[in-house]
Amino acid sequence: MTPEHILQVGLGFWGSKTLLSAVELGLFAELAAGPQEGMALANRLGLHPRGVRDFLDALVALGLLERNGRYYANTPETATFLDPAKPGAYVGGLLHMANARLYPFWGSLTEALRTGQPQNESKTGGNAFEKIYSTPESLRSFLGAMTGISSGIARAIAEKFPWVNYRTFIDIGTAQGGTPVQIALKHSHLTGGGFDLPVVGPVFEEYVAAAGLANRVRFYPGSFFTDPLPSADVLIMGHILHDWSMEEKRMLLAKAYEALPKDGALIVFEALIDDDRRKNAFGLLMSLNMLIETPGGFDFTGADCSGWMREAGFRETRVEHLSGPDSMVVGIK
Repeated sequence: MTPEHILQVGLGFWGSKTLLSAVELGLFAELAAGPQEGMALANRLGLHPRGVRDFLDALVALGLLERNGRYYANTPETATFLDPAKPGAYVGGLLHMANARLYPFWGSLTEALRTGQPQNESKTGGNAFEKIYSTPESLRSFLGAMTGISSGIARAIAEKFPWVNYRTFIDIGTAQGGTPVQIALKHSHLTGGGFDLPVVGPVFEEYVAAAGLANRVRFYPGSFFTDPLPSADVLIMGHILHDWSMEEKRMLLAKAYEALPKDGALIVFEALIDDDRRKNAFGLLMSLNMLIETPGGFDFTGADCSGWMREAGFRETRVEHLSGPDSMVVGIK
């Protein structure tokens, strides 16, 4: 028995901040064109020579760079997911936000645990979503990041859900439209769309048009708090419910039930906590992130969500794993 695991977890922020700084510096984008010699790379990034070798080799040891002699290169994963020129897969926008916002806010986790209050912009009278939506640049970065982290999940939904039985679908809180695009690309018989705040519309329409789907996937403007949800055979809520309190979760599920036809389906996907609450550390840590970021949000198990769906009137529910830590709960009206 050694303290190795305890120390790895306790000092995990070392590796996290090394990655976040690499994204902030544009390291992976710089290497997108091919391998570069270490000091030449440092000069391009404006880095002091003292820490460069340790910085780059730490990224090698973390599995985020490859090294051949004095030359460094992206790994297949960082070449795919941290190259801004690959917008359908790029997750750097989320990491930029984590670096600028979440990293310092998580320093106040102890206060959040003691008070139950969020530790973000709300402490000074602001709002997390207002900050994200405050400029076109931050909005585009956030929406693109949502596409990047959800693209694999969206492809899994396109594969695993029985779309042959349905004709129409709408993604609630759609962001850039990554989920509708993946589903429509896979199933040519479907027409669908995305529902989100009006400011999201131009970004959504641009992304959908670039995928050649403007004739089958449209934008529905509105707020899921103040407006009725648009009707379709299938409604999707991805990484939405965990943002909100129990009362708000029940309200959104009731609205989805009301908007669906008989035999229609609601798909809720999240980093669902395992029912025994022992294995999906990502889901549990995401729930702590909701404590940091929201007044009442929290993550939940598949059994929790199934129970709430049945309370809302859904006659049948099932839970199915999708990709990584994410699973979906399907409710049938």
